[in-house]
Amino acid sequence: MNFSRILVFVFACLVAMCAVSAAPEPRWKVFKKIEKVGRNVRDGIIKAGPAIGVLGQAKALG
Repeated sequence: MNFSRILVFVFACLVAMCAVSAAPEPRWKVFKKIEKVGRNVRDGIIKAGPAIGVLGQAKALG
């Protein structure tokens, strides 16, 4: 008798967990925007590296 009650309870919990859907993702993804800003800064530094090197050499000549 007790085993059947436990089995029914476990089955009910399993059904309840399968029926619940996850919360939807927020539309405004904060961390993705921060990651994009960081990526843009990194790319800008990489692209500006050769120009800064040329300016340093020109300053050394003058």
